[in-house]
Amino acid sequence: MANNLRVVIAAAGTGSRMKSPVNKQYMLLKEKPVLSYSLEVFEQYNAVDEIIIVAHPREIEYCEKEIVKKYGYHKVKKVIPGGEQRQDSVWAGLTELGADTDYVAVHDGARPLLTSNLLSGLLQAAQEWGAAIPGICARDTLKMIDRDGLVANTLDRSSVVFIQTPQVFRYSELYQAYIMAYEENFRSTDDAALFEKYIGRVKVVPGNYNNLKITTPEDLIMAQALLNM
Repeated sequence: MANNLRVVIAAAGTGSRMKSPVNKQYMLLKEKPVLSYSLEVFEQYNAVDEIIIVAHPREIEYCEKEIVKKYGYHKVKKVIPGGEQRQDSVWAGLTELGADTDYVAVHDGARPLLTSNLLSGLLQAAQEWGAAIPGICARDTLKMIDRDGLVANTLDRSSVVFIQTPQVFRYSELYQAYIMAYEENFRSTDDAALFEKYIGRVKVVPGNYNNLKITTPEDLIMAQALLNM
């Protein structure tokens, strides 16, 4: 497929802030697992021809049976074990993709309210710029503080954005960025940071305020409310 888009879903986190024995990506949201919502978008998106889910090693069998097979996600090629940190998990996913991969989308498994419109905008921008990430403008005043909790300065919020996923990249370039990051032992919780450091410019596409990440019990309540709207 020309200009194919393949997906790595990072779903290996434990989500300790949820205070639940069930990891956040498998918690039920309107009677469906959180992870299933973004999988549904990728499954139905024409440009996507392959999905890799990176899960906690103890949850691979559960994810295969209760998510992939139960809901019939035919584009999921494999569920693989994640690494010690998110960067290690994404790298594991990238190495599962073939060299014929044109573009890759890296997405948080606990971010269920992705839309196909946002994905289309990201892919289009990545085709032009090489890398595209969704960002939303800050609604509140932002201040930097020092180690004592005192205000150091006030930021210009017009030049600050909150970054979401999916983040879409030319596969070969993100792959190379990861190799160089490991060579220099550079770590980041954000894939775009590796691309910025080793490859070049990253285009910010307007994100969606509803595209929240499930991190706390309150986030789950908010996602439920958004789905009910």
